[in-house]
Amino acid sequence: MKFAILLLAAFFVPVAAFTAEHARPPNILLILADDLGYGDVGCYNSESRVPTPHLDRLAAQGLRFTDAHSPSTVCTPSRYSLLTGRMCFRTGYRGVFTGVGGPALIEAERLTLPQMLREAGYATACVGKWHIGMTFFTEDGTPAHEAKVEAEHPADWREGGPALERVRRVDFTKPIPDGPIHRGFDDFFGTACCPTTDWLYAFIEQDRVPVPPTEQLDRSHLPKHPYSRDNRRGLIAPGYDLETVDLVFLEKSQAWLERHAREKPDQPFFLFHSMQAVHLPSFPAKPYQGKTNAGPHGDFIFEMDDIVGQLMETLERLEVAENTVVIFSSDNGPEVTTAVHMRQDHGHDGARPWRGLKRDNWEGGHRVPLIVRWPGHIQPGTTSAQLTSLTDIMATCAAIVGADLPQDVGEDSFNMLPVWLGRQGTKPVRPFLLQQTISLALSIRQGNWKFLDHPCSGGNNYERNAALHPYALPENAPDAPGQLYDLIIDPGETRNLYDEHPEIVARLKRLLESAKSSGRNRD
Repeated sequence: MKFAILLLAAFFVPVAAFTAEHARPPNILLILADDLGYGDVGCYNSESRVPTPHLDRLAAQGLRFTDAHSPSTVCTPSRYSLLTGRMCFRTGYRGVFTGVGGPALIEAERLTLPQMLREAGYATACVGKWHIGMTFFTEDGTPAHEAKVEAEHPADWREGGPALERVRRVDFTKPIPDGPIHRGFDDFFGTACCPTTDWLYAFIEQDRVPVPPTEQLDRSHLPKHPYSRDNRRGLIAPGYDLETVDLVFLEKSQAWLERHAREKPDQPFFLFHSMQAVHLPSFPAKPYQGKTNAGPHGDFIFEMDDIVGQLMETLERLEVAENTVVIFSSDNGPEVTTAVHMRQDHGHDGARPWRGLKRDNWEGGHRVPLIVRWPGHIQPGTTSAQLTSLTDIMATCAAIVGADLPQDVGEDSFNMLPVWLGRQGTKPVRPFLLQQTISLALSIRQGNWKFLDHPCSGGNNYERNAALHPYALPENAPDAPGQLYDLIIDPGETRNLYDEHPEIVARLKRLLESAKSSGRNRD
């Protein structure tokens, strides 16, 4: 087992070299927003129309990265890569999970971020959206994702079809064998996939669904606005409220933190708080409705920000904030419907200043906020232009607890701790960065050069989607099979230099192919 390779003792770790004043390694709180764009946060966008005081304060207390990226332009592969330090395209999986889709994309034998920390003596918990696949069973013991059902018709994807039928066939008395608690977490409370837009509207606790779904979702009583039209008519559990999901997640995370502080105060913890906010539909809870001048999605961003503030307040109240690393980021860029309407309705650009949106391989699809706070170690109010990915959290946390990652663990993860601590200077940690889209289209970034190994966006279709027509740029190299941009002189990716610099294209293409075939980026 790979787990056995890491010979880690609970409290005898080299982290003491830079945390000598602490009796144990730091706690780690990882907060992941959903579909939150670079321009949705005030400290990243001076023209933002939505106040985000708590994230702005977090940045003022820590380190703000300006060149950070989600591993993918959509959620499932980004989450896989975040928790494994490995690019998801290496699994061959294409797309995202829905309903009771599975099995778990994270392989049973793969060392994960929470498992690594658990072997270092940490208590580990995940609260919120999982979305990396898990196996539900039908009454006869068939995995629900393998159940044979009628072919789905495009016209009924929101109303039913095979995805809904598979949920109907699940025997919810049977345990889930490959969920978060089987991939390194001691505790889990959350949902299989998107909590407010999917075929299964029910909470999971540990490996069970305590309150199974019984009825099909009735959308007639839900809010109706341009940011609300993303509800599949799945099965919903009694008492499951689509407008309060994130407040439930907050309550569960706070309760877990309080219980841990009460029962195991001397044990470090790792809490992964995985939000629904601000994924469509934009259903802010009642206390946040009308709190901004940017409509329901602005209110939803405001709620997300307040939840960050309440988690920080909980750390302070429990007197653990000073020895807790807080990491905040997003799984990809802003959703198309959200970004288009926010631009038109409220003059707010969630992708500003970048081109592209969720699913696109242009910067707006994957350049995300990344803020890290660690009192006494990270200089407050600092920024870094270091190129980094959420895959790097694995190797960085390994450095914090003194774990040596084997060659077949965290293959695409780089240790950013020297950057966090202000010891790296301007020398790049990463030799290059890979990105993937929902279609498995890839790009590679090295220095100021970015090569997309595909034409067009790699995600959204700007010709077919009328809402995107205003944002389609003229192609100066329409016949080129790929794209090359110099992000220093052209950060908006407006001029494709593919034909003008064939030598750079060839070099980056070779590097990309080598990174693919070698199965790793990290030395």
